[in-house]
Amino acid sequence: MDTHTLSLFAITVLPLICAPGPDMLFIVSQAMSGSTLAGWRATSGVCAGYIVHSLLVAFGLAAVVAASPLIFESLRWAGVAYLGYLAFQLLRSASKPQATRLARERAANPFGRGFLTAALNPKGMMIYFAILPQFMRHDQPAAEQALLLSAIFIGLCALVYTTLSIIVAAGRGKAGVLDDRRRRCIEGVSGGVLIAAAAKLASN
Repeated sequence: MDTHTLSLFAITVLPLICAPGPDMLFIVSQAMSGSTLAGWRATSGVCAGYIVHSLLVAFGLAAVVAASPLIFESLRWAGVAYLGYLAFQLLRSASKPQATRLARERAANPFGRGFLTAALNPKGMMIYFAILPQFMRHDQPAAEQALLLSAIFIGLCALVYTTLSIIVAAGRGKAGVLDDRRRRCIEGVSGGVLIAAAAKLASN
């Protein structure tokens, strides 16, 4: 896969990683109630959960390509539509003020809780199926492409969530990391980026 494709993939998934969701809220709660190490353990668990998703999707997409390129192409267009839906949801959420509830209790096993938070989240699997086919080519091994893209996604998750844990645990973001104004800003920008990405992918 070429550098341009990989870069475009990274730009597309980064807004989804940065937008507040169950994974981020859990990691922040651990960093706030425990320490940077607790946030890192939660991050490791979340990334491990996404590894499960990546393996399932990689071999699932490989089977789809082998069975029918037409089905794979249909899946690609369904993915474009789903990206548009996610963008709409983010923009709608950004337009409304709402409190972000954050449990501050420290989990006994941050890694295990983080793993279950990611592995049992059906939205995570849907994102994989929606996004990965947009960047895969029929003339290259599907499983290898899916695993490479998944590695980039998981690497970005680790980078963003590890950095967030450090900031929160250090106290610099304790009062405002998830305040409503910042949440709305992140979701608004993320929604706009996803609309641009969906339009770009639909035109290919």
